[in-house]
Amino acid sequence: MKPKVYMAGFEVFRTDALEVGARMKSLCAEYGFEGIFPTDKDIRPQPDKLSTAKAIFEGNLRLIEKADLIIANLNPFRGQEPDPGTVFECGYGFGLGKKLYGFLDDGRTMAEKLSPGMDAETGLYEDGMSVENFGLPVNLMLAVPAKIAEGTLEDALKLARKDILEDEMKM
Repeated sequence: MKPKVYMAGFEVFRTDALEVGARMKSLCAEYGFEGIFPTDKDIRPQPDKLSTAKAIFEGNLRLIEKADLIIANLNPFRGQEPDPGTVFECGYGFGLGKKLYGFLDDGRTMAEKLSPGMDAETGLYEDGMSVENFGLPVNLMLAVPAKIAEGTLEDALKLARKDILEDEMKM
C-alpha cells in the first residue's frame, strides 16, 4: 500500500487549483505515494458562508487524519510567512503523529530574509520586535518538527521517499 501524503499549501487558492492538485498528485505517484489534495473532499452545499467554512475545515481534518505524512508548501503567502491554514494543518498533523515535510524556494534564515528591515544596532525589526534567529528558514515551530527541502514539492517528495526507504531497510 502506498503511503498517503496530504499536500498542504496555498495552491488551493489558485483559480486552477483542481488542475494543480491533479499535477501534484501525479508527481506523488511518481515517487510511490498516494497524494491527497485539500479539494479531495466532498462538501455538500451549505446554507451560509460560515457553515461552508466549517464543512471545509472538518473535511480537511478528515483528509489529514487519513494521511501518513504531510508535505507543506512553506513559501511566503500574502506576506513574509507561510499560509496560516497550512501552518495549522502541519500542527494538527504533528499532533496526530504524522511525519512532516516542507518545501520552500528560499532556504535562507529568517534573520537573513528580514535583515533589510532590521536595525543594525539593536537587531530589532522595523516593528520594534526581535527576529527569531536560530538559523532556520521558517519559525522554529515548523522547522524543528519538519524536514524542509529547499526547492519544490518534488524535492520534498524525494526527501520523504529516501526516509521511508531507509526506515524499511532498518526493519
